Amino acid sequence: MKEQIAQIKEKALSEIQNAKDAKALDDVRIKYLGKKGELTLILRGMGGLSPEERPIIGSLVNEVRDELEAKIENGEKHFANLEIEKKLATENIDVTMPSKKSSLGSVHPITQIINDVKEIFIGMGYEIADGPEVELAEYNFDKLNTPPDHPARDIQDTFYITDDIILRSQTSSVQARVMETTKPPIKIICPGAVYRSDSVDATHSPVFHQIEGLVIDKNISMADLKGTLAMFAKKCLGEKTLVRFRPHHFPFTEPSAEADVSCFVCGGKGCRVCKGEGWIELLGCGMVHPNVLRNCGIDPEEYSGFAFGFGVERIAMAKFGIDDMRLLYENDVRFLKQF
Repeated sequence: MKEQIAQIKEKALSEIQNAKDAKALDDVRIKYLGKKGELTLILRGMGGLSPEERPIIGSLVNEVRDELEAKIENGEKHFANLEIEKKLATENIDVTMPSKKSSLGSVHPITQIINDVKEIFIGMGYEIADGPEVELAEYNFDKLNTPPDHPARDIQDTFYITDDIILRSQTSSVQARVMETTKPPIKIICPGAVYRSDSVDATHSPVFHQIEGLVIDKNISMADLKGTLAMFAKKCLGEKTLVRFRPHHFPFTEPSAEADVSCFVCGGKGCRVCKGEGWIELLGCGMVHPNVLRNCGIDPEEYSGFAFGFGVERIAMAKFGIDDMRLLYENDVRFLKQF
């Protein structure tokens, strides 16, 4: 058997030396070292040897295997270097040629506004709260003092999945969830997507983005609300921005108001952006209704609060002078790269 091993070694070394390429080397490896290779078969047949012969033959086979594997590995490196040299000789690269132009994206204007608003309110001590977009009507309406016969609950305004499950029409539902699980003081903003059954046009979309704010603590007044919104308007739209309040009605606040800001383009003189009025409608707000506090487990005799909410798209359109909301959703790079 020693002679057989020596013959296998001699033949294998000869074939390795005469191999013309990496494939020929691989064929040699399979022929002698593979699962059915000649050297492997000798190892499998050692069961017929005497106990004295087995360690001798086993050691000899392993020695030959190691030598063949080393020779094959050196040969593979040799052919790999030849391949690299061939490519270097035939595949010339002109490093002076201009490269392909790469196009870098930018932050979407809606995301820009959300990030800016977050930064402003975090600077005022607010926390960011989040909640489900597929929401229970209980949190979207009931806990927010919106009765079953309210127009907002009609199928013409709200997307219903079942009688009790909807696509949230406002991020106020997050406020209800936070009030239910958190002991005051509470100071949060709730950014996110909302859904309403609106036809698509220049100022409406069935999906858009809202940011709502909520503060609950002892002795919170309308003055706190006005001061907060005045600070926000100056930080978001410019230091000269003024805020005015108009009486309004929302089921979840009392008293309620619509807040306008002075046009940051014309300074209140009247222009295309503000449609000649000098003011731009910004958001709805008010003092949290006592019923909302009770519905969420907070005593209105001990705590009070204010809430506000606005559409992100409205801020983006006002700030960037965009006159058609659809431009924000069409993913036209020519439009988006302006921002």
